[in-house]
Amino acid sequence: MRLVGALILGNADAESFQNVMREGLAKAGYIEGRDIRFDVRSAQGRLDLLPKLAAELVAAKVDVLVALYTPCARAAQQATRDIPIVAIVANPVETGIIASLARPGGNITGVSLMAAEAHGKCVEVFGDMLPSVRKIAALGNASNPFMPLFLEKMHLSAKAAGVEIVQATVRSADEIETAVASVVKSGAGALVMQGSLPSRSVADLALKHRLPAGSFTRSFPEIGGLMSYGPNAIDSFQRGVYFVIKILQGGKPAEIPAEQPTKFELVVNLKTAKALGITMPPTLLARADEVIE
Repeated sequence: MRLVGALILGNADAESFQNVMREGLAKAGYIEGRDIRFDVRSAQGRLDLLPKLAAELVAAKVDVLVALYTPCARAAQQATRDIPIVAIVANPVETGIIASLARPGGNITGVSLMAAEAHGKCVEVFGDMLPSVRKIAALGNASNPFMPLFLEKMHLSAKAAGVEIVQATVRSADEIETAVASVVKSGAGALVMQGSLPSRSVADLALKHRLPAGSFTRSFPEIGGLMSYGPNAIDSFQRGVYFVIKILQGGKPAEIPAEQPTKFELVVNLKTAKALGITMPPTLLARADEVIE
């Protein structure tokens, strides 16, 4: 029986990720309890727990370790150079998770979510949705090595859109409420959240402060955020399962090219828009891949 380990942050994507992983492996003939076992470790939003959880998975001698999002992949990378790792992460080349998409090298391969570009696109969407807004907040996770790239793309998109970025950085979930209050005080008319932050907390606080908020994860508008722009999450998770199967069949991560998403989607929550008093431009609604009512 093979043992598949998973290291997750524990945010809103956690449940769908686990469901897709189990279903995908079952379809490939790996029946849980007969051919395969799962060991899922969740940080429950606490990034400081990730090194310990990664070490526990390594000690359990998992056959493959799946890491969802950059902090988890970095913790797994630091915990082992031998156990194969499938990383489903923001921008793995730029953040030093793999050497290149074509030749990952080392013991890691997987899926690039192109999250930096997607977060930048959120700024453009807000520019179309709220043309009077001149300041957009970038809520970044200082504990995530992806943050500098996140801010870089946000500033580039803001410059093109003619808006100003207000930076707010947090190191833990305890700091989010203060950070959101500070960007509201600064005059920001919208907020883009880095995907590794606790999405429900941000969605609730944004609604409380009547602040339009977006992220690159589809789960964000599903739990009350205003909108998301990013790769199709289910498709990305399914591609991650493909890498797990390849490794279980004997493939070496260094020799399996990493992939980028081919499908991006705009999701808008009209119920949240109504609560915020926002009237969505018809042209934007026409572009949306899904409208939550």
